[in-house]
This record gives sequence, C-alpha cells and structure tokens, in this order.
Amino acid sequence: MSALLRRASLALPLVFLAAPAFAAAPAAPDSGDTAWMLASTALVLMMTVPGLALFYAGMVRKKTILATMMQSFAITCLITVTWMVAGYSIAFTNGNAFVGDFSRFMLNGMGTNWDKAFVLGAGTDAASPTTIPESVYMMFQMTFAIITPALICGAFADRMKFSAMCVFMVAWSLLVYSPIAHWVWAPTGWLSALGVADFAGGTVVHINAGVAGLVCALILGKRLGYGVDNMSPYNLSLAVIGASLLWVGWFGFNAGSAVAANGRAGMAMAATQIATAGAALSWMFVEWATKGKPSVLGAISGAVAGLVAITPASGFVLPGPALIIGLVAGAVCFWSATSLKHLLGYDDSLDAFGVHGIGGMTGALLTGVFAYGPLTADKDHPLGVTIGGLAQLKIQAIGVISTTAYTAVMTAIILLVISVTIGLRVTQDEEREGLDVVLHGEQLG
Repeated sequence: MSALLRRASLALPLVFLAAPAFAAAPAAPDSGDTAWMLASTALVLMMTVPGLALFYAGMVRKKTILATMMQSFAITCLITVTWMVAGYSIAFTNGNAFVGDFSRFMLNGMGTNWDKAFVLGAGTDAASPTTIPESVYMMFQMTFAIITPALICGAFADRMKFSAMCVFMVAWSLLVYSPIAHWVWAPTGWLSALGVADFAGGTVVHINAGVAGLVCALILGKRLGYGVDNMSPYNLSLAVIGASLLWVGWFGFNAGSAVAANGRAGMAMAATQIATAGAALSWMFVEWATKGKPSVLGAISGAVAGLVAITPASGFVLPGPALIIGLVAGAVCFWSATSLKHLLGYDDSLDAFGVHGIGGMTGALLTGVFAYGPLTADKDHPLGVTIGGLAQLKIQAIGVISTTAYTAVMTAIILLVISVTIGLRVTQDEEREGLDVVLHGEQLG
C-alpha cells in the first residue's frame, strides 16, 4: 500500500505539468451562440430564396418574372458549390493580406475539431476566437456569398443570357467577392488590419454588388424600349412580400454578424429595425413632396435602402445615429435611383447600384462618423477599438474607394471575356419575346 502511495505521489507533478495541454485544447461550442447562428444562417438564406427572388420578380414585366426568380434560385445552387469548393478557403483562411490560401479547398480539414469552437485566423497575431463550430461559421458566410451576386441581377434584368449569367456569377464570386471578403473580414486581410469597420457587409456585400451591377448595366447597354416603352412592374404585391422577407431575414444578416447571442447582437438588431423604418419614411416623404404621391414601390425601396445603409454600421452605432443613417439613406437613395440614373443615362433596371451601391457607400462612411467606442471595447482598448471621428472616416473612405475600384475593374474584365467567348446578351427578338419563354420554355398563364 505504501509503495502505491509513493508511486502516486511521484506521478502528481506529471499530472500538473500536463494540465496546460488540456487547457489549451479547443473549447466546446457555446450552445446558445450556436443555436442563434444556426437560426441566423437560415434567416439570411431566406433573404435570397424566396426574399430577393420575389422582390426582383415583382418589379419586372410579366414576360420576365420566371427568369428573374430563376436567377436567384440558380445562384443559390451555384454559389453553394462554389463556396464549398474554393470560395470559403479564398475568403477565410490565413493566406496573405489580399487572398486566403487553399487549406480549406473542398472544405478539407473541417473534420478536425468539428465539434469544437472555431478560431478565425488561428496561428496569427490577429486570431479571433469564436464560440461556434467552423461548419456553422462556414454556412453563415455561405449565405452572404449567395445573396451578394444575386443582388447584381437587378441591374441587368431582362437582357442577360442565362448561360452567361451562370459563368459570370461563379467567376465573380471567386475573383471578386471572396478576395474582398478576405480583405475586410479575415484577420489577415489588409483592410481588416487597417481598421475598416464593416459589421455585416457594407463594402463586402453592398458596394461590391452595387458597383458590379453598374458595370453590368453599362457593358450590356439599355433594355430595348428603355425610356419609351411601358416598363412598369407587373406585380408589386410580389415585391412587397419579397421586401418584407428581406426585412425579417436582415436580422440574421446584421444581428447574426455578432457571431454570438449577446448585447452587441441586440444592439445591431435594434439599429437595423430603426434605420429601416427611418429610411422607408424618408424615401416616402421625399417622393410625396416631389411627385405628389407616396408609392408602394418607393416605400419598399426606401426600406431596403435603410437595410443596406445600416448593414456596415449595425454593430457599431447606437439607436439615435441608426435613425439618422436611415433618414439620410432614404433621401440619398431616392435621388440616386431617380435623378442620378437619368442624369448619367444608364439603365440599372431595378436600381442595384442606386440602392445597394450608393446605400452601401453612405452607410460605410457614416459608420466612421457615428461609431460608438464602448461597443468594441476590450481589456486592451477600454475606450473601444472603433471610435467615430475624422480618423475613422478616412479609414472608411479607403475601404469604399478600394472596394469600388477593384470591383469595377475585375467585373469589367470578367464580362468582356464572357462577351467575346459565349456572349452576354440575348438577341433583340429574344428580348422582345421575353426571357421566360426564350431561356426556360415556360411562362405565366
């Protein structure tokens, strides 16, 4: 018995020496945070199908409704596979300041520590621990990667070939979306290191998609009969339902970007609701004052403008500034979707640039003005990491300009390559007949 006790006493120091190895092992995920992120992922997916599909379909002519809905549905499928194969790895592995590596190609390695909490940027000085599994984080980011290219479709409604659209969306996702997501959201990205504040996608999603949409509209040219024929929406009730689904789903988009069920998520949700309502009212009253009547299309467009503008700011601002952002965005996006478009003469069919591009820029810059320090405070930065002021505004401007420039150039290159290979646009006769019949052999009764 005494010999056993002696052996046990000799073993005790070894046990204590080994303890740090157990402490350093990956932690189990937090069940509450994981549940919230699973729900947020489903909400964001709902934004594309059925939300965006109905929103866009309700604003086109009858002969293009099914083709418009098909774009959102097909993009959901295409980008799911693209993200799984390479997009996620390009965006969120360490790599360098501009692009990730291929360590997660085909999601390789995700089976390791599959049931443990994920550390974004593990092994780097900027490592950011989470409380959720990597599979959940990957899926959440996949839904962002899906809706961003789908937003572009609003700019070229009625005129792009389905085959060209498929090729463009895959190439754009890999060459434009994923690198910019890496710049802003990966700990090793250069805009992340610079301190650009983009809580849920002002640069990555909205400026990115809006500018790409403008380039598409310019390169494809105007719709046949633009400015002459009646191009009024066929069924605005679909658009209202779609906008309502976008509004609800956006809580997963913005509040989910806290990547936890915490106070910052709650503040992001409050900011989102308040800014959206403010922007809808702002657009509605400006339209009422200038055109004599507040339209249904204007109200839902204003709401989407508010959702767009508050996206980068949602986790950085308090409710008061959120209302200001919404009011400003509603008025500015009304001007860009009406006066600016006609002044410059481009045909952005469903105002992808006017709402998402201009709204994203507005929100990104105002984030630099209104960011409330305590929302990003930690033990090393008791006043906050991101604090509104001239210095942060300059950083935000760099993010806006660099995203705009890269997106514009790369989108143009991709489109021109497709144009000289398989062609971009349907023929004039096909456009007159309508994309539903021409591209899919179906039509509404």
